[in-house]
Amino acid sequence: MAWLVLVASGVFEAVWATALGRSEGFSKLTPTIVFVGGLVISMLGLAYAMRTLPTGTSYAIWVGIGAALTVSYAMITGSETASVLKIVLIFVIVGVVVGLKLSH
Repeated sequence: MAWLVLVASGVFEAVWATALGRSEGFSKLTPTIVFVGGLVISMLGLAYAMRTLPTGTSYAIWVGIGAALTVSYAMITGSETASVLKIVLIFVIVGVVVGLKLSH
């Protein structure tokens, strides 16, 4: 169960990171609300997962999922340029996350 919660928390990390950028310094209400909600859910899930999973592994997986999804979403929506190198590096991040899970 902790792994599932950790993955969901990583997804919510991407949600709050994207919302933070769209809030324009907390000057837009809806993205600010999404940021706060996503942050709370993400942190609660990370804290829950860290009760049974090692801290370093949990944090690396949480950040990896969040980073890969955040940059992928930005490239898909056109707010960040896509390149072959970025796509390859995203796959490397995903591979590291899978590797950490398999090594646990």
